[in-house]
Amino acid sequence: MTEHGGDGLRRTPLHGWHTSNGGRMTPFGGWDMPIQYASILQEARAVRGGAGMFDVSHMGRLRIEGDGAAALLSATLSVDAGAMRVGRARYNLICNEGGGIIDDCIVYRTAADRYLLVPNAANTGAVADWLARWNAGFGADIRDITADTAMIAVQGPLAAGIVGALSDGDDIVGLRPFAAASGRVGGVDAFAGRTGYTGEDGFELTVAAGDAVRVWELLADAGAAPCGLGARDVLRLEAGLLLHGNDMDAGTNPYEAGLGRFVSPDRDGYVAREALTRLRDEGTARALVGFTMVGRGIPRRGCAISVGGDVVGEVTSGGPSVALDTSIGLGYVPTEFSDIGTRLHIDIRGRLVEAVAARVPFYTRSRD
Repeated sequence: MTEHGGDGLRRTPLHGWHTSNGGRMTPFGGWDMPIQYASILQEARAVRGGAGMFDVSHMGRLRIEGDGAAALLSATLSVDAGAMRVGRARYNLICNEGGGIIDDCIVYRTAADRYLLVPNAANTGAVADWLARWNAGFGADIRDITADTAMIAVQGPLAAGIVGALSDGDDIVGLRPFAAASGRVGGVDAFAGRTGYTGEDGFELTVAAGDAVRVWELLADAGAAPCGLGARDVLRLEAGLLLHGNDMDAGTNPYEAGLGRFVSPDRDGYVAREALTRLRDEGTARALVGFTMVGRGIPRRGCAISVGGDVVGEVTSGGPSVALDTSIGLGYVPTEFSDIGTRLHIDIRGRLVEAVAARVPFYTRSRD
């Protein structure tokens, strides 16, 4: 079960392991989480070159089931949940009636009448409330199972071999990307999705809270390096994956965030249909742009973006890239300045540093 510390922060079932094994802890989304163990960049390189694992138990886990489950989710998610096959996962957005992004989630269809929805840590309550608001007409059963479970992400080119060696049969290791199945890992029951937030191959494993330490230690013994949220942020940025609260929020719509491909608004009963079809058809005044630094400096959230001496936008995410050996970032600018190759300047502590608009994702793993 999830515990609370004296500081009011929630603790995952792996919290004691982190603090006993050199984890440097920090508040994140209401949880006390490891930001790193040794070096953030070393941990990021371990994932890119081998395998790393992350405690992502702070992410929400909402089980939605019953005859009305598919209809409820189709009304509230940006994708048609009723059209999903059992055993599949989809990335989606939860938008309000104005088209603003309440959260971005992964939804898994685990049975004909059952789904698992994984919201971001800080947004789990808001997502649960949003579903409950619309549930009156559907009668689905919504249960928050976050406290009863743990979630471990194993990522990297060696992840499949490590998870496969600990799995019984091929139900899990044989999964295709964005597929999911139940099986056994390390001798315990696990639900696995071939999903992740690093741009690498890998799995996200959900197990009972009481089994978390056993599975974590078996993965470590098999060669998965423990990694903190700092490395996860470096990796997700390289892969062009957005972070809710930084790169999008309820004041952002999917089209300006570059997420239109994950939205199918032309559906009867979809609560954001009117706003999103209008935004899609009219276009947006601003766009999220990726950039690489030309000059020396690390861009951070809040840094101003200038074009031709005029401030036109603001950095939403930034940091060093282990794949590119430079620094990279994301930020919103007027649409006319979002073309690849546009020359930008980033204000880093009062110093204007040259950057160039770049293709996103910045890094794509080899498929060999």
